[in-house]
Amino acid sequence: MSRSAAAFTVTCLLVAVPGCAGGGEGGGDSRGAGPSTARPSAGRPSTTRATTAPASADERRSAEAVRTAEAPGSAEALAAVIADAESAVRDPHRPIGSLATWGRAHQLAYRSLARRPEWDEAVARAVDVWAATVERNVLAFRELWALTEPRDALPDWRIVAPPPAADLLDAYRDAEAATGVGWEFLAAINLVESRLGRIRGASSAGALGPMQFLPTTWDAYGEGDIEDPHDAIRAAARYLVAHGAPADMGRALFAYNHSDHYVAAVRAHAEVLADDERSFAGYYHWDVYYRLTTGDVRLPLGWTLEQGHPDP
Repeated sequence: MSRSAAAFTVTCLLVAVPGCAGGGEGGGDSRGAGPSTARPSAGRPSTTRATTAPASADERRSAEAVRTAEAPGSAEALAAVIADAESAVRDPHRPIGSLATWGRAHQLAYRSLARRPEWDEAVARAVDVWAATVERNVLAFRELWALTEPRDALPDWRIVAPPPAADLLDAYRDAEAATGVGWEFLAAINLVESRLGRIRGASSAGALGPMQFLPTTWDAYGEGDIEDPHDAIRAAARYLVAHGAPADMGRALFAYNHSDHYVAAVRAHAEVLADDERSFAGYYHWDVYYRLTTGDVRLPLGWTLEQGHPDP
């Protein structure tokens, strides 16, 4: 099976979005499809660990944002969550490690809006300066959800913590420097394919690793360990270059996964990252969701198939 075919299988499932991985949603809303660009802003997000607990007021506010995002009562209430979450995750003074709850609210708010197209215009008016970001993130969810149908059973995956954000950002930059492929596209693919490495386990087509390579494709483009983030990201960049990147990213992304839906979703996330690198702090905390015929399921850190259906 081609690399793109494998990628399609994974990405679609996550769309239950981390892409197809999440049954998936990025793994994201459709766990990464795998192989089938503006420059980062100067304001790089802080990647150091938080040394003190967040203020209790902020904890309460972020927890309430999660509750509202899960069951918003109105377009205006959802817009307020999005604005607060975007402001929080982009704050350069907040270490990424301190933003887990805001990151969850960030993801849930976009998932909720993606399911309510009738609220699009009202939310766009209310979020004001975040309108373009909202449009792109919602588009990504909808495109990934369009990739495949929900599945009847959970996947044989293990959900692990992603590599440190600083390590991932360095890996994207190193690959960009070596190949010319924009870091934001590599980060967007990583997000869609495996929710930045949270998903461990083969796709139904046998694709492996954080960038979802079939072993045969890895033999052609990979060096090192297919499960190693740095090695996999470099291999993905080489694959994209072999298929037209960086001059023709549309063709290269389509080669990675033969789906216009996939191309549109990756482009949308990449544009958000290109506009402001600090938006990576929000994506970094996005969970793995898997699409089942009975409804989307969040697969928490540490989950394995042996544990069965996770608690809500």
